[in-house]
Amino acid sequence: MNRTPEPGAAGRTVACPGCGTPCLFAPSNPFRPFCSERCRLIDLGEWAAESYRVPVRPDPGMPDSPEGEIEG
Repeated sequence: MNRTPEPGAAGRTVACPGCGTPCLFAPSNPFRPFCSERCRLIDLGEWAAESYRVPVRPDPGMPDSPEGEIEG
């Protein structure tokens, strides 16, 4: 089911994070901010597969390996 905005619908239109389709960001769209359940589940799968990463800059004061780790 595609949740494209209807004329006069309450809420604002946003781009679906999955496919970019304009969709309604309002309580009437149960998949918000996504346009459909498919896009929501694809995004959930990306999180579960650990495809999304937060970039981290190395701290010069930290050792290269965690404490207690045995290198071998």
